[in-house]
Amino acid sequence: MLSPKRQHKADAKAAAHPHAKPRPLTRIQREKQDLILEAALDVFSMHGFRGSTIDQIAEVAGMSKPNLLYYFPRKEEIHRRLMSALLDTWLAPLKEMDATGDPFPEIRSYIRRKLEMARDYPRESRLFANEMLQGAPRIIEMLELDLKNLVDEKAKILLGWMEQGKLAHTDPYHLIFSIWATTQHYADFDVQVRAVLGKDRGGEGRFEDAARYLEQLFLFGLTPRSKT
Repeated sequence: MLSPKRQHKADAKAAAHPHAKPRPLTRIQREKQDLILEAALDVFSMHGFRGSTIDQIAEVAGMSKPNLLYYFPRKEEIHRRLMSALLDTWLAPLKEMDATGDPFPEIRSYIRRKLEMARDYPRESRLFANEMLQGAPRIIEMLELDLKNLVDEKAKILLGWMEQGKLAHTDPYHLIFSIWATTQHYADFDVQVRAVLGKDRGGEGRFEDAARYLEQLFLFGLTPRSKT
């Protein structure tokens, strides 16, 4: 870390040149930041934002607290970085829904991508759920802007398919919410799922079983009555 005197000079220099581009990080600096963020993901997903401390993150990262603070001066900054990256990851499957595609393959692909995320990103899912349970105080603007804009866009696509007679008429927003709820269950309640399914069915195959069931549930329900 910089000494207080040197830090003061650095701050004064930054204030004198507010539009100057920051220096790019070195490879070692990037690796240190990645190490801290990975450790913070473990800590935040287990204890939530309020229950997590800089000391815990430093311990999991295997570095001293002063060294960690050199890269991230505040816990809030670490959490913000994680949540911003997480929201990008979370939105990616929905962004892939294509208005020019056939609705059933598009929805089937979306369900499967969401289940893959439940399988591959359980810590991120718990982190997101913790933030929602606290009222999303640190990412509410992202939800009201980025998330809402994307859902509005995809709801129009779903509504267009319904108006064309390709899907049964329903509320497109609650359809999206239902897919979120059912797929994310397999991340947030994975312990419960495995316990109930038992050893014979609680292995990796549970995600494929879930995918087939959810496809049947949603796609049958979305089939126009004239086609059933």
